[in-house]
Amino acid sequence: MNLRNCIFLLTLLAARPLAAQQPLRTVQARTASGLVEGVVSADNKVRTFKGIPFAAPPVGPLRWRAPQPAPSWSGVRKAVDYGPRCMQGRIYSDMIFHDGGPSEDCLYLNLWMAEAAVAAKPPEQVRLPVMVWIYGGGFQAGSSSEPRQDAGNLSKKGVMVVSMNYRLGVFGFFSHPDLARESGHNASGNYGLLDQVAALEWVHDNIARFGGDPANVTIFGESAGSFSVSALMASPLAQGLFRRAIGESGAYFGPTLPARPRAETEETDVKFAESSLGSASLEKLRAMTADEILEAALKQTGLRFAPNIDGYFLPGSVPEIYAAGRQSQAALLAGWNADEGNYRTFFGKDDPTPENFLAQARTRFGDKADRFVKLYPAETDAQAKRSAQDFAGDQFIAYGAWKWMEAQNRTGKSPVFRYEFDQALPLPEPAAPHASEIEFVFQVLGARKLPWRPEDRKVSDLMGTYWTNFAKSGDPNGPDLPKWPKYTAEDGYPVMHFTADSQSKSDDRRERYEFLEGVFK
Repeated sequence: MNLRNCIFLLTLLAARPLAAQQPLRTVQARTASGLVEGVVSADNKVRTFKGIPFAAPPVGPLRWRAPQPAPSWSGVRKAVDYGPRCMQGRIYSDMIFHDGGPSEDCLYLNLWMAEAAVAAKPPEQVRLPVMVWIYGGGFQAGSSSEPRQDAGNLSKKGVMVVSMNYRLGVFGFFSHPDLARESGHNASGNYGLLDQVAALEWVHDNIARFGGDPANVTIFGESAGSFSVSALMASPLAQGLFRRAIGESGAYFGPTLPARPRAETEETDVKFAESSLGSASLEKLRAMTADEILEAALKQTGLRFAPNIDGYFLPGSVPEIYAAGRQSQAALLAGWNADEGNYRTFFGKDDPTPENFLAQARTRFGDKADRFVKLYPAETDAQAKRSAQDFAGDQFIAYGAWKWMEAQNRTGKSPVFRYEFDQALPLPEPAAPHASEIEFVFQVLGARKLPWRPEDRKVSDLMGTYWTNFAKSGDPNGPDLPKWPKYTAEDGYPVMHFTADSQSKSDDRRERYEFLEGVFK
């Protein structure tokens, strides 16, 4: 190599870091509160806005109040970083956050859209279908900043995706009779759910300015986010704010996360304030620091602060509202994963053997044990372990989600589609556990360090296509896709099973859920 070529090569190499450091192209949009500035990705394919306030910071006198309108600002507000996550402890090891939280000042949302879809004409003429994501975490933890919820790739399938933070734990669901008196609605608690409604109202009022269609909104969520979806469908406050709903692993129809009446939660929460915080006075409680309150709340055993039947967001229990046909008449796509539970929750420390399975069945179900063992067979060690895993998942998630779809079919006027995520992850012990479908839906398998296979990427692409097709039209089906029939008795209650060879099959477990219906009443 001669000297001239060496100099040229060195110059080229030196220029690479400079090219990589080039700032992203900025884009602006005007919200009702002011001008925001987002960015376009380096490959010019995705436009994002992050950390947009959709409500006033719920701090000081606004702690434990319904969300208030976001204050206006002058000039240009940068919208390139996630807002802080809401106050929470370190509860789930699989949650990785890319934000500056936690903080009480946390009511921010984010938007993703394909640049090609919004760059060619004025935003009000684009009218992309909108998908609003609600994260899970048992109403105790979570944030919109998790890498597995980055919606850039999903937005490339022709939708605009919005995600929001909502208050959690004691900050989102503390109830108190004095809070009910000052609310104007004789209600307390459910501030986290009211945050979700406020985010949907923000979408309704502002999303057209970004290129979204406020008349074509789909809400979707996982775990507590899916419980939220079932509750938003039941709430009169959310009526008219969305047209379609997707629930991944959760609904207010089973033994998990039961919503208690407000009178009960107020009584227990006042006792918590008196014993753990030293006072039940709202003035004193609002004067305490967020860290002091969080520290006391995290010392409580069990799930202490969660949604309740407050008489306002929820005028009755979710099943009662659906039974009366007062829920949103939204098309519904819902389901769960093959391994939602763990066999250890059934066996405890006992070995997974047929003998131990039968002993547990008799202890739990008494004279119904023989029927249980017929539906959950345990003739070998392997079968006993599998049936225990199935029952744990049914008790935790599947039964409630099944009841949700049954209720919507009974009194709803829009179609229902059911799925099961069976694609076992390439783990040391392959399985499809709770929350494992999230990376597949969002097309971000790379967010999790696993030896992904071509069939995983195939399933991810298929799920993203079905989800976005449903958001566009209320029907997940499309050209060159396996047929996904509606969930109806006439068709044998079809279930779309997501595997390397995804296909729809008639439900072969209905007797299980009908048995559990008698058990859980």
